[in-house]
Amino acid sequence: MSYVAKNATQKPGLEEEAQPKIHRIRITLTSRNVKNLEKVSADLIQRAKDKQLKVKGPVRLPTKVLRITTRKSPCGNGSETFDKFEMRIHKRLIDLHSPSEIVKQITSISIEPGVEVEVTIA
Repeated sequence: MSYVAKNATQKPGLEEEAQPKIHRIRITLTSRNVKNLEKVSADLIQRAKDKQLKVKGPVRLPTKVLRITTRKSPCGNGSETFDKFEMRIHKRLIDLHSPSEIVKQITSISIEPGVEVEVTIA
């Protein structure tokens, strides 16, 4: 019975190439305008798929509705009439599995006005 070292199976001169570390990256998109938000998320996903990365999303989170009710009358007299204003905030999540250098290339797209992008690396 002969004993062989574990590393003896590799040919000399062929060292393993240093693979870039794969990170889990979460991109959070927030906006009041759904069209702009969907356009940016579609562009991000398309760029990630072009680079052959694992992509999950866009995950549509529940819309936050901020409501304000005010009296129409400036002085308080008259009939009790009210104005109701609301602002809807839409949110999307995109998860990527890629090296951090590639994420910089992906997120360098032109982002629509009113869309906030937050990148979290885990």
